[in-house]
Amino acid sequence: MKKLIALSVWLSICVCSLVAAFAQESSKTYPPPKVLVVMREYLKPGRQGSAHQQSESAFVSAMKSANWPSHYFAADALSGPPRSLFFVRYDSFADWEKDNLATMNNATLAAALDKASLADGDLLTEYDTGVSLYREDLSLRAPVDIPHMRYFEITVFVVKPGHGAEWEALAKEYIGAIEKADSTAHWAMFESMYGANNGGVFISFVAMKSLAEVDHSLANAKQVMSSLGEAELKKLDAMEASCLESVQTNLFAFDPKMSYPPDEWVKADPDFWGSK
Repeated sequence: MKKLIALSVWLSICVCSLVAAFAQESSKTYPPPKVLVVMREYLKPGRQGSAHQQSESAFVSAMKSANWPSHYFAADALSGPPRSLFFVRYDSFADWEKDNLATMNNATLAAALDKASLADGDLLTEYDTGVSLYREDLSLRAPVDIPHMRYFEITVFVVKPGHGAEWEALAKEYIGAIEKADSTAHWAMFESMYGANNGGVFISFVAMKSLAEVDHSLANAKQVMSSLGEAELKKLDAMEASCLESVQTNLFAFDPKMSYPPDEWVKADPDFWGSK
C-alpha cells in the first residue's frame, strides 16, 4: 500500500498542477518532445549554486555566439544528491544525430564547448547522458505552458523484468481512473532507451508553477483516493505489487541562468528566462 499512496500523491499533484498553467488566458501550451536527451551533472559538495551557474555560463555564451538553433534548459535538484539536469528536445533520433554532427563540424563552437567542459568538469563528481522516448499513450494532457513553469516533479518507475505489458496496463488504468477524478490532471511519460537507467525504466514529468501546488495536492490526496473507490484501489495496488520494482520521486527547480532557451520562451516570460 505504501507504493500506492506514493503514486496517489503523485497523481494528485498532476491533478492540481495544470490549474496554474491555464490561469493565463494568453498562455500557449507546448507538446513534449518525441526524443528527450537529458544530461545529468552530479556536483561536488559546495559547488552547486552560483559556482555552477558561473561555469555553465560559458556553454550558454558559446551557443549564443554561434546562434545555435538547438536549445536547452536546466533544472537543479531540490531533493536527492546535488545535481543539475539539462534537457534537449528533438523531433527524431535523426535530428539528434544532425545536431551532433553539426556541432562537431563547427570548429569554433566545438572548441568553446570543449574548453567549457574542461572547466566545468572540476565541479563534478559524475556525468551521464540519458535518452528517452515520449510515450503519448501513457501520458495525460501532456502539453503545458512550459515557459511559465518553474518546477518539475520527476518520478522514475522501474518495471520488473518480463512485466512490461502489465506495467502499461497499470499506467492506462491510472489514466482512466484519474480522468474520472479530475479533468485537469496532466503528466508526460517517457520510456528510457539509452543511458545508465534503461530497460524497463519509465519517467514521468509533472510541471508546476509553484510549490504551493504540492501543498494543495497533499491536502487533496485523500479525496483523490476516495474518488477512485476501494475496489479500484485494491486492483491498482495488486497490479503495482506485481509489476513494479521501485518508484522514486524527486523535485527540481528550473534554472534560467544555466539555460539556453528558445526566443519564444524569453518573449513569453522575459523576467524569468531573460535574467542572467
